[in-house]
Amino acid sequence: MAQLVFNRYEKKYLMPQSTYCKLRERLQPYMKEDQYGLHTICNIYYDTPDSYLICRSLERPAYKEKLRLRSYGIPAPDSNVFLEIKKKYQKIVNKRRIELGLQEAYNYVERGIRPEKESQILREIDFFLHRYPLIRGLYLAYDRIALYGTEDSNFRVTFDHNIRSRRTSMGLENGDHGELLLPDGHYLMESKIMGATPLWFAKILSELSVYPVSFSKYGNIYRKEHNAFYMEQMMTHATENRKITGGRII
Repeated sequence: MAQLVFNRYEKKYLMPQSTYCKLRERLQPYMKEDQYGLHTICNIYYDTPDSYLICRSLERPAYKEKLRLRSYGIPAPDSNVFLEIKKKYQKIVNKRRIELGLQEAYNYVERGIRPEKESQILREIDFFLHRYPLIRGLYLAYDRIALYGTEDSNFRVTFDHNIRSRRTSMGLENGDHGELLLPDGHYLMESKIMGATPLWFAKILSELSVYPVSFSKYGNIYRKEHNAFYMEQMMTHATENRKITGGRII
């Protein structure tokens, strides 16, 4: 059964392929690849016509929220997908989602046709939909490999690459093509845990000079569209594995 509720701390790290390969080798004694192997995650991010949600997120408020529609691979018209509301408060990420048919999800978010079911998560999404006038803001896909801890399966690490997006033909069923966000061979790693980071993991990252950054896929696509020079600077830092002051790249 698919997990529908997540509460955890998430940290993100950017790295070139050379560092990724070294890190994967160092993690082998501690972590295993999950059952899905390399897979593609596809998303539609909903936003207001004036991009209010992503603009507010980039201001780094104490509380922020977003709504997205997610599929694993390119869905068929009769496939099920996940409608997710994601909130972040005081560095803790809370993700809640419901499973719907693809057209059912479109009808709910875009036409106001409520699914014939009842749940607390659905009521939270109801409130979100009443609060914001939403349209399809961005299509975003990436290829992912996920690992879990052999001693603590709740400790997870994911590696995303080929992060790509488009602003046209934003249907999940329309393929996973798009413009690349990062240069070829770069990876975005995320660690996900509720509690303290394992000491062995922190030690490996320190030895490989891998440092956390603040990195939003949607946010950096928005920034890239509006400030190409910023993206160039960001990738220079990531490629050189240079520690950014305060560990932040917005």
